[in-house]
Formats: sequence, C-alpha cells, structure tokens
Amino acid sequence: MKYNAGNYDVVVVGAGHAGCEAALAAARMGHSTIMLTMSLDAIAMLPCNPSIGGTGKGHLVREVDALGGEMGLNIDKTFIQSRMLNTGKGPAVHSLRIQADKTRYHIEMKKTLENEPNLDIIQGEVIDVIVEDNTVKGVVTKTGSVYYAKAVILATGVYLKGRVYIGEVNYESGPNGLFPAMYLSERLKELGCNMRRFKTGTPARIHRDTIDFSKMDIQKWDEEVIPFSFMNEEIHKDQQACWLTRTTEETHKIIMDNLNRSAMYRGDIESTGPRYCPSIEDKVVRFNDKPSHQIFIEPEGLETKEMYVQGLSTSLPEEVQLKVLRSVIGLENAKVMRPAYAIEYDCIDPTQLKPSLELKNINNLFSAGQFNGSSGYEEAAAQGIMAGINAVLKIRGEEPFILQRSEGYIGVLIDDLVTKGTNEPYRMMTSRAEYRLVLRQDNADLRLTQKGYKLGLVKEDRYQRYLLKKQHIEDEMNRLKTTNVSPNVANPILEKAESTPIKAGVSLYDLLKRPELTYENIKEIDKDRPADLLKDAQIQCEIIIKYEGYIDKQLRQIDQFKKLENKKLRDDIDYNKIEGLRIEARQKLNDIRPVSVGQASRISGVSPADISVLLVYLEQRRRKKGDGTE
Repeated sequence: MKYNAGNYDVVVVGAGHAGCEAALAAARMGHSTIMLTMSLDAIAMLPCNPSIGGTGKGHLVREVDALGGEMGLNIDKTFIQSRMLNTGKGPAVHSLRIQADKTRYHIEMKKTLENEPNLDIIQGEVIDVIVEDNTVKGVVTKTGSVYYAKAVILATGVYLKGRVYIGEVNYESGPNGLFPAMYLSERLKELGCNMRRFKTGTPARIHRDTIDFSKMDIQKWDEEVIPFSFMNEEIHKDQQACWLTRTTEETHKIIMDNLNRSAMYRGDIESTGPRYCPSIEDKVVRFNDKPSHQIFIEPEGLETKEMYVQGLSTSLPEEVQLKVLRSVIGLENAKVMRPAYAIEYDCIDPTQLKPSLELKNINNLFSAGQFNGSSGYEEAAAQGIMAGINAVLKIRGEEPFILQRSEGYIGVLIDDLVTKGTNEPYRMMTSRAEYRLVLRQDNADLRLTQKGYKLGLVKEDRYQRYLLKKQHIEDEMNRLKTTNVSPNVANPILEKAESTPIKAGVSLYDLLKRPELTYENIKEIDKDRPADLLKDAQIQCEIIIKYEGYIDKQLRQIDQFKKLENKKLRDDIDYNKIEGLRIEARQKLNDIRPVSVGQASRISGVSPADISVLLVYLEQRRRKKGDGTE
C-alpha cells in the first residue's frame, strides 16, 4: 500500500560519497532535501581502500572543498596518515593521499548530514521513479512510501542488482555484505535508460596481530601535514604507519594453479572491471615476467585490528585466498577477517547525460557517482556536488553550473563521461587533464571559491579566507618584482646555494625563477618579507614565478579552447541534414547532442574534418539568420 510520505524539492537516492555531497549541496543552497539509503550504517562507507585522495583524485577532493563540499573537511577530521605523492615531480602532479579511519569517517559524515537543517535522512530502498510527461515527480520505496520531489538524484553506487563473487560461489549482495537493490534497474530500463554491467572488487582484511612487520618496509607519513580542506591551516596528530611487502614465486604458482577457480577466469563474471585496479590474477597473468608485485598493508582505523591488503584484490575461493596471503612475505601466519570478493552491479551509459548530469530523456532526473560508470570515492563526490548544485538550479529555472575542462578536474571528469562515455569504470588521473599545470591541487581555492560563493555553497568565513589569500599573493608578487638586491648582498647566499653569482642588481622575482632557489634559501637577503605572509600565498608565488613561461603557454591554449566551447550548438539540430558530415559523425552527434563545438570535437568518431564542416554550417546559419547560435 502506497502513501504520501512527504514533499521535497530534492530527493537523493543513495548515501555514498556522491549522495552525501549531492544532498548537502542541495540543502545548503536552501532547498528541502531528503536522502534515502539502503542502510544508515552505510553512509559515506569506505567499502574498499580506506583512504581519500591519490594521484589525480586528490585534485578532485580539493576542488570539491573549494566549492563548499564536505569530503575534504571530513577526511581532515578522521585521517590516520597523510602523504603527499609525486613530490619528486612538478607541482602539477603533486597529489595528497590520506589514510582514513574508516569508522570515524562514516560517523563524522553522518553527524554532519544529521545536523544539516534542510536535510532529512531516511533508511529505505527506492524501487520506483515516478515520471509523468518525461518529467520526474518523485520516488517510491519498497515499503510503499512515496516521496514527491521537483528533482531526483540517483547516486546508487554498486547496489543495483549487486552480485558478489568469491571463487565458485556467487550471490546477490551489496558491498560489505549489505543488501543489494534488486528492483530499480528494471524500472530505469522501462524509462528508456541504457543500462550496463560493471564490476569492481576489494581485497581481504586480515588481523593485525597475525602480521610479521619485521619482514616488511615501513611506509611513514609526512611530518608536515598538508590539510585537504582550505579551511584548515595546520593539523597536528599522531599518525599510523603503513607497510610494504611483496608477493613471491609461490604466490604466483598458487594463483596460476587455481586460475580456473577464479570467478573472473571461470567466465562467471562477464562484466568489465577497472583497468587501473586489476586483480592479483590479472597482474600475475598479464605481467608473468615479473617475479613479484608490491603489496601494501594499511590500517582500517584506530579502534580496529583489521588491516587492508592493497594489491591483492581477487575473486579466488576463500581457501585459495588464504594460501595466497600466507605466501606473501610477512603474512605467513595471516588470519583473514573478511575475504576478498568481486562485485558486479548495474550502471548507466553516461553519454545519456547532459553536462549538468541531468538525463537527456527525463527532465529533472540527475545522477552521480558509480551509477554514471566511474570508480572511486573522489570521482563520486565530485559528481555528487555538481548534481546537487544543478538539481537546485534546474528547480529555480536558472542556467546549469558547468565546469569546463580548463577550469577544473571536475570539468574533465564529467566531460569525459558524458562526451566520450566509458567502457570500464572510469578513474581520474592527472594525464587526463590537458591543462594540468594550471589546474593544480594547490590553487583549487583560487579557481573555484568565487564560483562556490556565487552559488551560495561557500560561506562567508571561507570566502573571506579566500580573499585574504588572494590579496596576499597579489601584494607579495608586486613586492618581489619591485624589491632589488645588489651583488654584494646576494652573492654570498647564491654561492651557498650553488647558484650563479649576479653582476648587477636583480629583483627577488627574477632570483626566484632559478630552479635551485626557494623562498627558504633567499630569506637572508629578503629583509622586508612580511611577517604575516600566509604560507599558502608564499607557495603560490613561488610556483607562479618558477613556471611562469609554461603557465602563460597553457593559458594561451585555454583561450583557444574557449573559442570552440563558446560556439554553442542548439539541442534540436538534425545532423543528418548537414552535408559533408561523415555517417559515423552524424550518428555520434545525434546520440550525444553536444552543447558546443568544443564538446563535439571530443566525441570519439567525430574527426577534425567533421568539426570544420560544423564550423562552416554555423557560419552559414549566422549569416542567414544574423544569429551566432545554432
């Protein structure tokens, strides 16, 4: 029996990292929001690696934070180890990775959601989406509750028709032994959604007391903790070690001898898994010339002895998993607390989405996270905040908030999904961003805080912090350019730093261009440095100065990129009628319905020649109508 359980502006289905950010964004923008989840105990759950960030992913977290999201703040509260990756390379690829206390991360996020005034949280399984006249009207739960809404956001993670595989055994299940959502997929198919099947997996968890750490290499933390959130300047806390070990020849032999018992190699799993997070079976088969593979042992929290075995994701049977684990150096006596498993789930083909993450064929229905074909907590959170923002803007009748590829990793992520689609769980990497020298994690606040403030997500205290940092950077850049030092003052310091002496006066700005010089080793000749100069502003100045030429070149590339992005394409163009377009291009353009020539140029199957035809078509239409939009 159905009953009216309430009326809301926004309904969010799912409470993973996408659902949390979507619900908080909608509520914080002043709209009544309800978040429905299969289990309140699974809010912001970390079912796989208990960490946030990493290469490329750290950029996303910083951008979510700059827009006013919660992930960065939450991990800063609950981390147990912090490391900055890729510090031996340039700042464009520096990426923060933080080990989380898994349980506390969930608790703190749940607390934040519960304390949000415009947000209700209900445990319940959504089995139906109400659609009338191609417009979403609400959702129905398994118990008959009907929640009416002006917009709905689907953030279902890996729950849709979830099936777990452990060797020859497989059964319906969500992650971590939770219930799957078995009904919603079929309803979405009825509504015209093109669904597909992906898979992911997670390694075993083992008991800390059964590990011989003396045989492993310790992976220590950074002494200076760089917070994820721009709202935190310094964080001081005790940190926990992670450990590095390796597989052995025996490990590989056990795997090869039992390969026919792996769910994937048996053929039980036919769906596509993440290329950049392969199972140990995959690694042993594909890289059979390697005598061993790295395995990281990572704590799951401060109040548990469960340890995460990163690098040993598998769908082998339990008894084989135990043999594999005990063949790894230092794990000879390991006891398994949770076995590894692979999990299959339904998700959507993301090319059915607009850049706003609204479905093209159903008004006011948005989606985010692994439901869109991505993998990872950070990718989910990034889509979640954008879906929440755009659901609210759609309700208000305002233009959607779209981040371009030149504005953020979030823009790259969403553009890749909706324009190119994905045949495997999509993972963010720095190599996907063409303008990564400009889109650094350290300047995410300078790029996006103003936008978040305009949307109403960034509160006044954060905005004032941003303005102060911006002012410090401007003032310091001017000071460095106008402060000159003489040879007799500078040369002793330059010689100490093994830098070429100067023969005439030079500005501090020009000195800092030298790769071997830093703020730290010129402080003796920089007598007028402001005592209150923000450390973040100092870092920005040094990066901008040292990479000035490269940054200027990339900014010119961005200007060219924007010209094509600004050439808009109407949604009702019939590409079959444009002479000169190849058949494949016509098909792809009609399917994707790009919003600009720039987006059209990134569609697989649309060639540069096709783009030239499109540009000619637009110019002809402009001359005919006196209108630059088509």
